[in-house]
Amino acid sequence: MNGEPVIEVKGLQKSFGELQVLKGIDTVINKGDVVFVIGPSGSGKSTFLRCLNLLEDPTGGQILFEGTDITDPSNDINLHRRKMGMVFQQFNLFPHLSIMKNLTIAPMKLLGKSKEESEKTAYTLLERVGLSNRANAYPNQLSGGQKQRIAIVRALCMSPDVMLFDEPTSALDPEMVGEVLNVMRDLANDGMTMVVVTHEMAFAKEIASRVLFMDGGYILEENTPAELFGNPQNERLKSFLSKVI
Repeated sequence: MNGEPVIEVKGLQKSFGELQVLKGIDTVINKGDVVFVIGPSGSGKSTFLRCLNLLEDPTGGQILFEGTDITDPSNDINLHRRKMGMVFQQFNLFPHLSIMKNLTIAPMKLLGKSKEESEKTAYTLLERVGLSNRANAYPNQLSGGQKQRIAIVRALCMSPDVMLFDEPTSALDPEMVGEVLNVMRDLANDGMTMVVVTHEMAFAKEIASRVLFMDGGYILEENTPAELFGNPQNERLKSFLSKVI
């Protein structure tokens, strides 16, 4: 813990019509934290993550990002989203654009960077994930694992302060999962602030600084991986872990 809050969540609620999915979430994510969110399907994990950059509009509570209440409608959420990289289950690459164009379009349009600067950054990041030889390829020429690594690079090209991952390996064949986890492991080791919704329990044990267990729209337990997995206190968490580990 570096003690400098990046995201502060206070009493977060989210309803879809009559269905209340988040019932009051409170947590703080500090600079350099690697926070994993686990729990059964339907527990509100992905909704929580999507609320952090207002892909879902909260129906109650506050989210402070770097000290600014982004739930206040007077704030331009798009300015804050530029500092929050998001990686989804599906890769969401533009199929008609080359990998290089997929990576440079946002820095050029949103950050006003030159083509040369944007391409230089993209090449550096492609080398980092072992895909510098695929810069001129198109998404349909890549494997699922390669596409997800490109999706991570695309987010990194915006130089975000925090990375949000929504089950980034769930759409991948098992043999491709490792290559994506390796990239995420490197990011964590480099000090990137990360919030990860995942079913990869062994990975959470390995790299998380903190794990949140959600069920029924609440965080039921929050602790270090060693304590949460090794000495769970909540009965619902004990039941969950007995089925997944």
